[in-house]
Amino acid sequence: MKTDVMEVSWSEQQVALSQIRREVFIEEQHVPKDLEWDGLDPECRHVLAVECDSGLPVGTGRLVADGQIGRMAIRKDYRRQGIGRRILQQLIELARRDGHKQVYLHAQLTAMAFYQQAQFEVCGETFMDAGIRHVKMTLRL
Repeated sequence: MKTDVMEVSWSEQQVALSQIRREVFIEEQHVPKDLEWDGLDPECRHVLAVECDSGLPVGTGRLVADGQIGRMAIRKDYRRQGIGRRILQQLIELARRDGHKQVYLHAQLTAMAFYQQAQFEVCGETFMDAGIRHVKMTLRL
């Protein structure tokens, strides 16, 4: 399956971006709505993965102005196909273009190895966020 991964604006793609995050975080992982919708989205840079044949949005991630990568979500049927890696690479490239020397993220422990493959390093103890164990990870650019 071929997908396009591109930067999109929140104002133009809010429905698609929100739909993926609602499905993955709120419905699948039971993250409370008030924690998922933190009000930062209009100021963030967003990346969207879309299946080429159908036009279906299948994955997303965002870059916050302070260099935090987050809200990485891939629809269940599209995982383990390299889409997350491509979204992450695009977000890292956006951070470089913005002049960041480092990016960071709060990785769910189940995704820690994914980020380590992209050269992120653990820098702190595990903590709970939305009822899910996380760890802070950084990458020097």
